[in-house]
Amino acid sequence: MASDLEKKAKEAFVDDDFELAVDLYSQALELDPTNALLYADRAQAYIKLDSFTEAVSDATKAIQLDPSMSKAYFRKGTACMKLEEYQTAKAALEAGAALVPDDNRFTKLIKECDERIAEEAMEIPPTTTRPVTVAVRTTTISSTPSDSSPNANTSDSQAVSNSTVQSVAVPSKPRFRHDYYNSTTEVVLTIFAKGIPKENVSVDFGEQILSVVVDVPGEEPYHYQPRLFGKIVPEKCRFTVLSTKIEIRLFKAEAITWASLEFSDKKALPQKVNTPASTSHRPTYPSSKSKVDWDKLEAEVKKEEKEEKLDGDAALNKFFRDIYQDADEDTRRAMSKSFVESNGTVLSTNWKDVGAKKVEGTPPDGMELRKWEL
Repeated sequence: MASDLEKKAKEAFVDDDFELAVDLYSQALELDPTNALLYADRAQAYIKLDSFTEAVSDATKAIQLDPSMSKAYFRKGTACMKLEEYQTAKAALEAGAALVPDDNRFTKLIKECDERIAEEAMEIPPTTTRPVTVAVRTTTISSTPSDSSPNANTSDSQAVSNSTVQSVAVPSKPRFRHDYYNSTTEVVLTIFAKGIPKENVSVDFGEQILSVVVDVPGEEPYHYQPRLFGKIVPEKCRFTVLSTKIEIRLFKAEAITWASLEFSDKKALPQKVNTPASTSHRPTYPSSKSKVDWDKLEAEVKKEEKEEKLDGDAALNKFFRDIYQDADEDTRRAMSKSFVESNGTVLSTNWKDVGAKKVEGTPPDGMELRKWEL
């Protein structure tokens, strides 16, 4: 039973056997794949193992399954801070703080994020691009991931403050083949995975991290979570699931040519992309022994995108994504706040109305809204 495995996983966590805890949580999730609590607790175990990209992925999944789970936001924020993804961390922490306004752990980490963001703004001029030294912190505190424990809050908060510098673990080799190319404003990543249903694909964008998860029932889950060569603008990134591949468009924070897709500790000098007003700039692509008509390939991709018809939830989700992508800052804040506070039952674009009060949940006709205790 999943509950028995969960109990054993918590016991392993208390005994500081975090690898066993991850394994037991994974077995429990195979039996109960929609259990948000299991994902949130496995995220904490991953944090203890310094597997921060996996922790971000699990915390994000927990939030998708249960947007009202405050500790999932906290653990996502904690893991993102370890990866120096302070903008992404701050967004997760602010969403969690809205759920539990009296929890000062969120306030403390949000303040730390603001300090780190300010430091980055002062240290790195906006017109300069240079490789960033990757450093993360590993905690020396151990306790149960269960929030019912008296030490749970201490474990989560001290996971950020008590730390030592250590290198990021190299992710495992992807199961699907992938390729990429540069354009003036984007890096287009293609993962050649055929016949994957869109509902089994999860893509999460950070400031300099990408998380792709393909979880098809009955098959080994595919995880691709690289630290990217350069920074991106998460809200402008998007992905499309086609019949033969998954296409991911990463919007560059700076107009530079990426020398590789993934970040490397080796000193690489990114080159500025020249964009003369009178002439068009042809995208640059990775070298290849065989000649490929990239213009024809791009035309075929655009044709596939145009001909692919979405319906049901997929069409609705695309509609909401388009609204959010083209909206101003107040509209985005209104959409995020109304969705979180109403437990996913209200989506408003009016910040003047939403910002002045708490948004109450409005369940569909014939249904009752219940609040589950964490």
